[in-house]
Amino acid sequence: MPTCRRKRVVLTEPSEALLQSAKSNPNKEVYYLQQTGEIFETYEAYAARMSFYRLKQFQCEVTGKSGLDYFQALESEQQEAQTMHSRFPEPLKAAVLKAVQWQVVGRLDHLVEAVFDRFKDRYFVDEKVFVDAQGDKFYAKVVQVHPSKTKGESVGVPVENQASSSSVPSPPHEIADDDAVQIHKIGGDLKVPAKEALVRDDPQKYLYKVQILEEQHEKSHEKGKAASKDKAKWSGSFMDVQCSVMSRDRLAFSKSILRRFIRDCVDRDAAVASPWTVKQVIAKHYGVDSVMPEETRKGVEDIKRGEIDKRKKIWEDKEGPPTKKQKKMTAAQEERVKTLAVAAEKREREAREKAERQQKAKEEAERLAAEKKKKKPIRYPTEDLDVRLNDKEKKAGLKVKKPTPSKLGLPFGENQGTFEAFLTSWNFLVIYGQPLHLSTFTMDEFEHALRHSLVDPPCALLGEIHSTLIYNLRTVPFTRHSAVLSLLRLQDTLEEDHRVLGVSVDELAGAMADVGNNWERIPLRHTEMRDGWEEALLGCLKDHATLDNFPRLREVLTRLLFAPEPHAEVSSSSSSSRVSSPVANNLSVQSSPSERYYALPPADRIDILTLMCNLAVSSKAVHSHMESCEEQLTALRKEKIEIGRQKKQYTEEMNSLAGETEVKEPVTNGIVPDEDTTMHESSDLSDVPSEDGSETASTSSARQKRSARQKDLRQKAHTQAHAKQRELARAQAASAKQALAEHRRLDEEVNKLERRLEAIEREFRKLLGAVRIKPLGKDRFHNRIWWFDGMGSASLLGSGGVVQYGTGRIFIQGPSEMDLELMLKRDDDDYEARRLEEEGPEGMLAPSEWAQYAEPEELDEFLAWLNPKGVRELALKNSFIKWWCHIAPGMRKRISDLNISAKLPEARRSTRTKSSGHDVSREPYMMWTNRRAVNSV
Repeated sequence: MPTCRRKRVVLTEPSEALLQSAKSNPNKEVYYLQQTGEIFETYEAYAARMSFYRLKQFQCEVTGKSGLDYFQALESEQQEAQTMHSRFPEPLKAAVLKAVQWQVVGRLDHLVEAVFDRFKDRYFVDEKVFVDAQGDKFYAKVVQVHPSKTKGESVGVPVENQASSSSVPSPPHEIADDDAVQIHKIGGDLKVPAKEALVRDDPQKYLYKVQILEEQHEKSHEKGKAASKDKAKWSGSFMDVQCSVMSRDRLAFSKSILRRFIRDCVDRDAAVASPWTVKQVIAKHYGVDSVMPEETRKGVEDIKRGEIDKRKKIWEDKEGPPTKKQKKMTAAQEERVKTLAVAAEKREREAREKAERQQKAKEEAERLAAEKKKKKPIRYPTEDLDVRLNDKEKKAGLKVKKPTPSKLGLPFGENQGTFEAFLTSWNFLVIYGQPLHLSTFTMDEFEHALRHSLVDPPCALLGEIHSTLIYNLRTVPFTRHSAVLSLLRLQDTLEEDHRVLGVSVDELAGAMADVGNNWERIPLRHTEMRDGWEEALLGCLKDHATLDNFPRLREVLTRLLFAPEPHAEVSSSSSSSRVSSPVANNLSVQSSPSERYYALPPADRIDILTLMCNLAVSSKAVHSHMESCEEQLTALRKEKIEIGRQKKQYTEEMNSLAGETEVKEPVTNGIVPDEDTTMHESSDLSDVPSEDGSETASTSSARQKRSARQKDLRQKAHTQAHAKQRELARAQAASAKQALAEHRRLDEEVNKLERRLEAIEREFRKLLGAVRIKPLGKDRFHNRIWWFDGMGSASLLGSGGVVQYGTGRIFIQGPSEMDLELMLKRDDDDYEARRLEEEGPEGMLAPSEWAQYAEPEELDEFLAWLNPKGVRELALKNSFIKWWCHIAPGMRKRISDLNISAKLPEARRSTRTKSSGHDVSREPYMMWTNRRAVNSV
């Protein structure tokens, strides 16, 4: 039973009033808690109990795990109990439970110790044990147990602690029923003292007949084949052994697992000296007596009475001995007693007031601590839905409402399922363009090609797409005429003359018989404009499609093989969904796929491509390409790590060069005084003429000569000092110039490495798209943001750094069912109101619903709406910042391309009759060419 604050959780019993009302009104509505079986009369009581169970404050009583709610703790206990019961030896369970029944032991640990000591050397029939025989360890099963020999009979086994065996199984010894009853009866009885039980029922005197099952597998290698053959002869044989050579598996019997077994099977009342009792259900299962014998009951009551008396005596000792009858006190003694009583009462009152003041101070400190904890600032980033814009941020201009993405601007956006299938097909064809030998094309070109309904001129993009997929599906295993067989099985469940579009199943099967039979051998050459791909497509559908993987198989095949009457034929290609497609006209004239394909609605064409792409995923070419991408991704990861190391090394060298230049700069700007100059300048002080006028003319002349000579020496010293300084300055200038050149070189190397890292990121995105596709991120409401450009065989930059795009848009997908369920489980009552306020009714996307941002301005507003305080939107914003230099130019490039070829919507969408003045062949999707086509196919 799970515990809460070290106490077992007791289930709530129905109140008496509820039981009485249930008798008078059996149809009374109540609240039932299914996990625990509790019944509540009011929702408030039910909710309060459920809230209590959901608190993370419960503990698993078996494993000790804490921080769980009630149901997690209960599940943990059940799992551990199942594991424990499966490991614990089954023959030992009944003996252990009978031993612990009605035992009065204070601590469970002491009970476990006693049981373990009694049963560690005692074994029972059908137990699986390990036997040590002649230095080898065998896994064996106990077949018979021979009690200790008390009657002097001979058993015929060796007395020594060695196993005797025979390769031929010997019949088991017959044991009397009264002997079988006596097996470990005294030794397993905890009421008998341990020493007395050892003397009366010594486990060493028991003899066990075991059957060898198999040798224990050793981790070390065998010493030889001869030894292996020697040991194999023991398998299946019988042995008579004693407990000294027997042992149990530690995973099946140890103190820890024994403790868990006993704790799971027994219980005890809270009263003093209550006995351990086996639970009623378990006792009934293992045949343990649930009725306490009278002798045992008296013994338990004696123990309980003694324990109560003992505690009572201890309590009386604490209170002090009973006071004797005192003599009558005098007046002075009475006055003294009264004075002491008043003083004691005063001290008690002061102590009580002091305790109250301390309690109030403690409560006030706790209240202040709680308020301080509440006011503790939130650490960002945090859960997005916990972040709210305050008034200050709203006044600062932060956006509250997200710009509404467009749903109608999606290709085939009238039907979300059709758009998702269209997106999946385009993504597959672009990503795996290399193994399919198919050049990339934009989503707009793919959309216009699927809307193309003119037989002449044919659309080369449609022919190349279907032809490459047909070539790929030739390598995928298929079943001949699987479509026909599937339709015939369907016919058995339909009415006799059931028709779809005016064609029955038999007529459809007959029309399919002679079309596309050798589709896997039809040469669809690129140089011949893939002539005959429509018939090959029908043959491919015949052998690969079934009603299970292609539910609209019958309708599509009927449209491909039958045409309406000439006067009733109406073009259905102008419609982009099955709902608006004309399906009322019966198709009664048999035709060919090459004529009827372009009359298919775009939704049916998308379904065909979706089926072919799903089948092509399992082809060998696609699998090989995915494995190659994985290898290249690993190589790019290693290269990225190496480039990071080189960049760090270059940066450290640049920093060291900059530091050296700063140190040398003060030396070059200043003048270093020379020692000789200082000396001569100091000697100039001695050349000052003396004021004594009594010197002779000769002395003056000598002094003038000496002064001239010293002046020449000073001039020479100055010249030498200046020459040294110029030489030092030139050397320092050359060193600084060299350091600057080295700094520039290192800076260029760092720039090269950064450009290489950018190229690695682009290449990584391309390769990762072939393995797994991930969204850019999620917003606060778990809407997934997708950008499909630059993945697989597509590239973000063309030759010369020209911007390229695949979709030129950002797609928004609604939250998944799981994310929506998690958001609804939050405590926020205003979740729906907040979502309505911040997304608007048109911006709220249901699960698997799509929308798009096609304008850079819309995307700028969306980025301004993102709040980086939330973990999801911070990661999403960082992804946008990382790829913004490719996202925004791609969107602008798409808008520019659309403006160049801008026409009226009716003119942009092809019709069955060629419009005058409009050349369809000059449309971008008609000018596309497959540069990856292989000449041989």
